[in-house]
Amino acid sequence: MAQLKVDTEPGEVGIDGTRLERVDSHFRRYVDDGRLAGWTIAFARRGRVVHLSHYGLADIEAQRPVADDTMWRIYSMTKPITSVAALMLVERGALELTDPVSRYIPAFADARVYVSGSAAKPGTVAATEPVRVWHLLTHTAGLTYGWHHAHAVDEMYRAKGFEFGAPRGMDLAGACEVWAGLPLLFQPGTEWNYSVATDVLGRVVEVASGQSLDAFFAEEIFAPLGMQDTAFSVASDDIDRLAALYVPNPEGGLTRNSAMGDNATRTPTFLSGGGGLVSTAADYHRFTQMLARGGELDGNRLLGPHTVAYMTRNHLPGGADLDQVGRPMFSESPYRGVGFGLGFSVVVDAAQGKAITHDGEYAWGGLASTAFWVDPAAEVTALFFTQLMPSSTYPIRPQLRTLINQALLD
Repeated sequence: MAQLKVDTEPGEVGIDGTRLERVDSHFRRYVDDGRLAGWTIAFARRGRVVHLSHYGLADIEAQRPVADDTMWRIYSMTKPITSVAALMLVERGALELTDPVSRYIPAFADARVYVSGSAAKPGTVAATEPVRVWHLLTHTAGLTYGWHHAHAVDEMYRAKGFEFGAPRGMDLAGACEVWAGLPLLFQPGTEWNYSVATDVLGRVVEVASGQSLDAFFAEEIFAPLGMQDTAFSVASDDIDRLAALYVPNPEGGLTRNSAMGDNATRTPTFLSGGGGLVSTAADYHRFTQMLARGGELDGNRLLGPHTVAYMTRNHLPGGADLDQVGRPMFSESPYRGVGFGLGFSVVVDAAQGKAITHDGEYAWGGLASTAFWVDPAAEVTALFFTQLMPSSTYPIRPQLRTLINQALLD
């Protein structure tokens, strides 16, 4: 099991320890007034862990407190891991960013694009160019999520059983066949829409590598990084470490969501590269340290530093931000002043985004209000874990960002 512990004093890495105390005091109120069950916060600077705290309960019903080894459903924080897997294959020559997805999933060869009509009778035209690997990495493929509830194509996804996850018994290959047969929202590469694109990318990884996604993750990423507690499900003898999943109760407090939460206790048929992993603070900290160090950790190199730099720059068409080319709906990032790289949001203009941060910060979050970011300019990595869905419920991420950055002295 990976261990996470504070290994430096705030002043040794340019942090005001008194101002840093504001982080915990602020987020304790979320637990004390019933908005969250509990949380873990971890913060490192210059590769040194300067802050690690837990507060509240991992499971309200069992009265089990959050602990060092608590396991969390990270949902869309799976996406950066899948994106790293794809770029590892690019570096090996097994994959090209410009490859048509149909090279790996033939059903994508005849993509159609929605132009008018209802979900029952959509009007479509042929795609003017193929859906390519880089479109999947940047969410510019024209795919969507059923849970958006914003477009006729979203309704088509729901009609096929795709709102959260996949229909029972369907595997990743089968899901990709269905998605390939549905219209795209727009011509590939022209707009941004948060979508199942990273799940499709996971299938591309499988075909290009000749391994199942769980095997590739375990052998090529988790083992080298020492991420022993990260997987697509929780082993039976570790279930008492898994945090419970909650939603807000309209009458106050929290309601347990066992219908979705219990999925993490079963080995899935559908290996979701877009949202299927369970992890720990210690494990995901190691993943962020690999990124912050340019693709290497403890002598194990997953990616070259130039590849990490390339992944974490803005790849949206014309250098636009999400406010300009993104479909207007909630995702795991603000839109203004934020672009998108190959698997991460990227701050391109912190002033436009009205967030106390730095250009070049890259990040993502998960459906249950988990979040991480890496800020190369400030030499900071930060993690927040809780289990409240949806992640739009409270402004946890911008508040945490401000509270950490206000404590930096240099």
